[in-house]
Amino acid sequence: MSIRLGDIAPDFEQDSSEGRIRFHEWLGDSWGILFSHPADFTPVCTTELGFTAKLRDEFAKRGVKAIALSVDPVDSHIKWIDDINETQNTVVNFPIIADADRKVSDLYDLIHPNANDTLTVRSLFVIDPNKKVRLTITYPASTGRNFNEILRVVDSLQLTDNYKVATPANWQDGEEVVIVPSLKDEAEIAERFPRGYRAVKPYLRLTPQPNR
Repeated sequence: MSIRLGDIAPDFEQDSSEGRIRFHEWLGDSWGILFSHPADFTPVCTTELGFTAKLRDEFAKRGVKAIALSVDPVDSHIKWIDDINETQNTVVNFPIIADADRKVSDLYDLIHPNANDTLTVRSLFVIDPNKKVRLTITYPASTGRNFNEILRVVDSLQLTDNYKVATPANWQDGEEVVIVPSLKDEAEIAERFPRGYRAVKPYLRLTPQPNR
């Protein structure tokens, strides 16, 4: 099954390092980040999960819950968490799904046979409070994810959901944003963006970030 942007994230019930998870119920009204890793006790994944744990406050500010997954069983996850906590100087504070029967991996198309026919790839999904998939990224097993980029995208999604703007290349929270081309009424623009805007081109209008 291929997951596309705007799809409802498939619901599931599965064991995890924090007990049985009913995914949609667990998400509640929060944003979610579901990410898979190839296997427990592997070096890149150890650094990724440790870094995710350290981002707890950043995720909380944005109303985001993180949840990881691999095809390893619960007892393996629990032993591995001890290693993550020790080596990454943190405390894992999110569940790791134990997908030994590959139920979730099949739902989210996480096993790519041409890469590896048994292990999950390094995929990540950002899911909004309506359970819609808003971002998908897949990395090769050899490359660790950039979680600062994940936070940047969440910032952009949350901003652009609430204002008629888009975020330009390399945008960071607090920088100028783009007024969407569909917004043409000058009175409405003045009301929405009281600090004004600068038109580089008629279709490229930059304005200070409206929630700052």
